[in-house]
Amino acid sequence: MQTLDWIVLSASLIFIVVYGVWKGRGSEDITGYFLANRSMRWYTVLLSIMATQASAITFLSAPGQAYVDGMRFVQFYFGLPIGMVILSITAIPIYHRLKVHTAYEYLENRFDLKTRTLASLLFLAGRGLAAGLTIYAPALIFTVILGWDIHWTNLIIGTLVIIYTASGGTKAVNWTHFYQMMIIMFGMFAAFFMIVINLPDGVSLLEATHLAGKLGRLNAIDFGFDWNNRYNIWSGILGGMFLQLSYFGTDQSQVQRYLTGESITQSRLGLLLNGIVKIPMQFFILFIGAMLFAFYQFEAPPVFFNSAEIAKVQASDHAREYNFLEVQYKQAHEQKKLRARQMVLALQSEDEKNITAAQQHLLRADADAQEIRNKAIALMQKNDPGMDPKDTNYIFLSFVTKYLPAGLVGLIIAAIIAASMSSTSGELNALASTSIVDIYKRMLRRKGSDRHYLTSSKIATVLWGIYAILFAEYASRLGSLIEAVNILGSLTYGPILGIFLVGFYFKKIGANATFYGAFLAEAAVLYCFFFTDIAFLWYNPIGCLGVIFFAYLLQPMFETQTS
Repeated sequence: MQTLDWIVLSASLIFIVVYGVWKGRGSEDITGYFLANRSMRWYTVLLSIMATQASAITFLSAPGQAYVDGMRFVQFYFGLPIGMVILSITAIPIYHRLKVHTAYEYLENRFDLKTRTLASLLFLAGRGLAAGLTIYAPALIFTVILGWDIHWTNLIIGTLVIIYTASGGTKAVNWTHFYQMMIIMFGMFAAFFMIVINLPDGVSLLEATHLAGKLGRLNAIDFGFDWNNRYNIWSGILGGMFLQLSYFGTDQSQVQRYLTGESITQSRLGLLLNGIVKIPMQFFILFIGAMLFAFYQFEAPPVFFNSAEIAKVQASDHAREYNFLEVQYKQAHEQKKLRARQMVLALQSEDEKNITAAQQHLLRADADAQEIRNKAIALMQKNDPGMDPKDTNYIFLSFVTKYLPAGLVGLIIAAIIAASMSSTSGELNALASTSIVDIYKRMLRRKGSDRHYLTSSKIATVLWGIYAILFAEYASRLGSLIEAVNILGSLTYGPILGIFLVGFYFKKIGANATFYGAFLAEAAVLYCFFFTDIAFLWYNPIGCLGVIFFAYLLQPMFETQTS
């Protein structure tokens, strides 16, 4: 990074922290601290919802996900619009009518304290871990670019978020989200523009798109049904709908965003527009990864995108063997580059026979290069058995630092870090509100003053921030971060959603049946995770429908006990 990059990056981060502290001043009680006195308009609600969901993981890992696996991850969001409509009709009016601070307050009104506590604890367990992932993602940036120790980078990023989140509460979170999303989207468009202008002469954006498609990177829709396939249209619409219903309807980090709306209409507008905007936004981010893959058919990529791991093996006794593989990889890439050029010429000729032949030659050349890359990774693992063999999270970052001009590098990095801070701040704010409102105030100290609960909320925010930083130390072992964060969520979202759906729609099922049904459903989800190959998106309907099924079966038994 050059001096201009540091100026852009530093100015962006200082502005976010200072602006968040300034906008968040003046909260006198937990309603102001956690819900911004329910004063937000729809556009602030919308951007805050999107910023909380779209963490640095989205912008750092999603392009790499498309580079490696194609665009099929976009199907993960196909159930989102349906979920937003359902929640706008059902959940939002109920939450506004009851004037709750957290989603879980409703559960005590409908069931009892133990059911409310169970749902709160399930949320705290899953979301607390996910907050650690959102801190770890930008820490990768500084580790790769500057060679900083990952422990210090986790600490620095986490501390910056804690400062303005703890001091300003939800008002600080929502207003900083507004500007963070502006920085993020401008940065991603700038990165896409640089990929396009760096394509070699004679290769247009349309031809690069066709090239990516022929190599399987535009596989946005898969109609095949397979329980073990993570991403197809069925898992996206059905499994994704349950996941989105749970995330936006019962996860406090999202519910808290639209509870700040000044009316039901403002909250609904923010939520519905999120359902409309999110899929095109995610499609665009994944498309960046597909174009990056096309770009690297002509420009030589590194054997492995994590430069820190390359440095390790080059400093070891395996250096000579690795360097030989690197030479072979460059030679293989030259052959692949030639085949890619032939592919473009075939596309320009519009001769299907030539296109098919060129495609087969290019796929074969790509497979040869991949075989050498696999040997290099195996050598790295031999040198360091604990290394992560996946470099998905480093692909986009590697392009940014190598090919973007000064100033723009700092802007892209600022965008990724802003995304992390926006998501983490929303999560810490929600974790604190649930801890104080649903646990501390309800069960430990029921008659404290407004000032006491406000101070306790700030302390809880700091403690959850520390917890997230500690979990970030483990995150390097979880592979693709964008998959890891959704897998973690899917372990608890289904049962939480099931509890709420029983509360909304099954009025004859009582508290005890729902409470124990949720335990059994969570056990079923954990069984699927540890002992089966069922794709994680299916954990959400399994957990949700499991609660309804078990609660329905158990209800007669509890009716007999009370009669």
